[in-house]
Amino acid sequence: MKIAVVIPTLNEAEQIVGAIASATAPDVEVLVVDGGSVDGTRERAAAAGARVSTSLAGRARQLTVGVRETRSDAIVFLHADTRLPPGFAPAICASLADPRVVVGAFRFRFDENRFGLRLVEWGARLRAAVLRLPYGDQVLFVRRATLEAIGGVPQTPIMEDLDLVQALRRRGRLSLLSLPATTSARRYRRAGVLRTVFRNLAAAVAWRLHIDRERVSAWYRR
Repeated sequence: MKIAVVIPTLNEAEQIVGAIASATAPDVEVLVVDGGSVDGTRERAAAAGARVSTSLAGRARQLTVGVRETRSDAIVFLHADTRLPPGFAPAICASLADPRVVVGAFRFRFDENRFGLRLVEWGARLRAAVLRLPYGDQVLFVRRATLEAIGGVPQTPIMEDLDLVQALRRRGRLSLLSLPATTSARRYRRAGVLRTVFRNLAAAVAWRLHIDRERVSAWYRR
């Protein structure tokens, strides 16, 4: 099974080399889709060995470009501040060897060991296990054929990851791997753990209630 890792970026020069390094494995294509960085992200990505493409800014648009410009059987959507674990490729192949599995995600982990962040990790694992809704920072991987069957990545300004998982689960099974993908705690450091948790929870409730996504995006990014 061929795997492509698609990394959407916007001014991620400090993070992109680490993301590419974690995604580099035999027979794995790494594509960075940049949304207009001005900090040297594209240059660093190319120097680190990734293929680089460009797109209008917006994660859903950038992921769509990545899907279009790769030809792999499985596509991995990796955030620039998240690191794939060693052995990720064999784990994905083993999971998708079951034809019923169409989407999967890794276990969520932060790059810092603080009590508040451990609670957030626990909550993320509980959400994924009970609600079957992993977020994008758990590194979603999808079967290309099923992604194409649902019309590609949902084009929304925010929370396209939940839309994507929900749509794919109507076509098959979700696989939750025990291997951890490690995500930077930078947003929690910047805004505070409680404030960030509240904002994420409010956005998820707005998603569930089908509140206009443009309004949610404008509020979330303030």
